[in-house]
Amino acid sequence: MVVLNKIYTRTGDKGDTALGNGTRVPKYAPRVDAYGTVDELNACLGVARLSAGDPEMNAALARIQNDLFDLGADLCRPDMDKDAEAEYPPLRMIAAQVDRLEAEIDAMNASLQPLRSFVLPGGAPLAAQLHVCRTVARRAERGAVELATLEPVNPEAVRYLNRLSDWFFVASRAANDGGAGDVLWVPGANR
Repeated sequence: MVVLNKIYTRTGDKGDTALGNGTRVPKYAPRVDAYGTVDELNACLGVARLSAGDPEMNAALARIQNDLFDLGADLCRPDMDKDAEAEYPPLRMIAAQVDRLEAEIDAMNASLQPLRSFVLPGGAPLAAQLHVCRTVARRAERGAVELATLEPVNPEAVRYLNRLSDWFFVASRAANDGGAGDVLWVPGANR
């Protein structure tokens, strides 16, 4: 599928890059920005995994990292209407990936106490890093939604990003000793 034997190609030295269908666009194009932010999120998640001592949590984070590569592959490939004509079937996000996130959110949330305040990013190292992932996921979602106003985007890609930020929020609470270590916002505390 992919052979990477030479890392630099010099093809982007003038500020453009190739999309998944071979079309060359400026590196600042909205589509490049959208999948670039997904790549940034994946890197943030790699850092978060360094603090994931629980094998089950680490496995869930690894699944999401793989999904994020799927998502990047989806976003880098325009012309969804031409998927059937492609030499290789383009990889697209599917509803089952969103459904899995929802099931995992429900399972993690079942043991958490309801919140009575907003949560400040922090607590355990993994929880704090998952909050960073949550905010980058929201930025990636905004980029994908903006891209969708300009050209077609797989709706499942947007749904996945929307659900993923919720997943990171609930996972951060789980990482904070099941919510017991959550750092709660106290409105006006420093007035």
